[in-house]
Amino acid sequence: MKELQPINQNVLLDITDQATGKKTAGGIIIPDSAKEKPKSAKVVALSNIDNAEIAVGDTVFFKEFSGTETEFEGKKYLIIQYEDILAKIVETEKI
Repeated sequence: MKELQPINQNVLLDITDQATGKKTAGGIIIPDSAKEKPKSAKVVALSNIDNAEIAVGDTVFFKEFSGTETEFEGKKYLIIQYEDILAKIVETEKI
Protein backbone atom coordinates (compact mmCIF):
# COMPACT_ATOMS: atom_id res chain seq x y z
CA MET A 1 0.00 0.00 0.00
CA LYS A 2 1.23 3.48 -0.85
CA GLU A 3 0.55 6.67 1.07
CA LEU A 4 1.55 10.31 0.84
CA GLN A 5 3.83 11.48 3.64
CA PRO A 6 4.54 15.22 3.72
CA ILE A 7 8.05 16.46 4.43
CA ASN A 8 9.76 19.86 4.97
CA GLN A 9 7.16 21.42 7.29
CA ASN A 10 4.22 20.49 5.01
CA VAL A 11 0.73 19.29 5.90
CA LEU A 12 -1.50 17.01 3.79
CA LEU A 13 -5.19 17.99 3.65
CA ASP A 14 -8.05 15.92 2.21
CA ILE A 15 -10.17 18.00 -0.19
CA THR A 16 -11.89 15.08 -1.98
CA ASP A 17 -15.47 15.94 -0.95
CA GLN A 18 -15.05 19.60 -1.83
CA ALA A 19 -13.78 19.11 -5.38
CA THR A 20 -16.91 18.10 -7.24
CA GLY A 21 -18.56 20.13 -9.99
CA LYS A 22 -21.99 21.63 -9.28
CA LYS A 23 -25.03 21.89 -11.50
CA THR A 24 -27.34 24.93 -11.46
CA ALA A 25 -31.14 24.75 -11.48
CA GLY A 26 -31.05 25.60 -15.21
CA GLY A 27 -28.80 22.61 -15.93
CA ILE A 28 -25.52 24.52 -16.35
CA ILE A 29 -22.55 22.63 -14.94
CA ILE A 30 -20.08 24.81 -13.06
CA PRO A 31 -16.59 23.29 -13.42
CA ASP A 32 -14.19 23.04 -10.49
CA SER A 33 -11.93 25.68 -12.06
CA ALA A 34 -14.71 28.29 -11.86
CA LYS A 35 -15.65 27.61 -8.25
CA GLU A 36 -14.22 29.30 -5.20
CA LYS A 37 -11.59 27.03 -3.68
CA PRO A 38 -12.22 25.62 -0.20
CA LYS A 39 -10.50 27.34 2.69
CA SER A 40 -10.86 24.55 5.23
CA ALA A 41 -10.08 20.84 5.16
CA LYS A 42 -9.25 17.83 7.31
CA VAL A 43 -5.61 17.08 8.19
CA VAL A 44 -4.60 13.65 6.85
CA ALA A 45 -0.86 13.74 7.61
CA LEU A 46 1.87 16.14 8.64
CA SER A 47 5.65 16.10 8.60
CA ASN A 48 7.79 16.22 11.74
CA ILE A 49 6.92 19.67 13.07
CA ASP A 50 8.16 20.70 16.52
CA ASN A 51 5.36 21.88 18.82
CA ALA A 52 2.69 21.47 16.13
CA GLU A 53 -0.63 22.94 17.19
CA ILE A 54 -2.57 20.57 14.91
CA ALA A 55 -2.90 16.81 14.64
CA VAL A 56 -4.18 14.26 12.15
CA GLY A 57 -7.98 14.43 12.11
CA ASP A 58 -8.21 18.16 12.90
CA THR A 59 -10.07 20.48 10.55
CA VAL A 60 -8.08 23.60 9.73
CA PHE A 61 -8.67 26.95 8.00
CA PHE A 62 -5.89 28.01 5.63
CA LYS A 63 -4.76 30.90 3.42
CA GLU A 64 -6.53 31.31 0.11
CA PHE A 65 -4.51 30.31 -2.98
CA SER A 66 -1.95 28.37 -0.92
CA GLY A 67 -0.67 24.86 -1.40
CA THR A 68 -0.49 22.43 -4.27
CA GLU A 69 -3.47 20.30 -5.29
CA THR A 70 -2.79 16.70 -6.25
CA GLU A 71 -4.73 13.52 -6.86
CA PHE A 72 -3.49 10.24 -5.39
CA GLU A 73 -5.24 6.88 -5.64
CA GLY A 74 -8.60 8.45 -6.49
CA LYS A 75 -8.63 11.12 -3.75
CA LYS A 76 -7.85 14.83 -3.99
CA TYR A 77 -5.37 16.36 -1.61
CA LEU A 78 -3.83 19.74 -0.88
CA ILE A 79 -0.20 19.84 0.24
CA ILE A 80 0.27 23.05 2.18
CA GLN A 81 3.05 24.61 4.23
CA TYR A 82 2.45 24.58 7.97
CA GLU A 83 2.76 28.37 8.24
CA ASP A 84 -0.13 28.81 5.75
CA ILE A 85 -2.56 27.29 8.27
CA LEU A 86 -4.40 30.12 10.00
CA ALA A 87 -6.64 28.36 12.53
CA LYS A 88 -7.93 25.07 13.83
CA ILE A 89 -11.70 24.61 13.81
CA VAL A 90 -12.86 23.21 17.15
CA GLU A 91 -16.20 22.24 18.66
CA THR A 92 -17.18 24.13 21.78
CA GLU A 93 -20.09 23.76 24.16
CA LYS A 94 -22.63 26.52 24.55
CA ILE A 95 -22.98 27.88 28.06
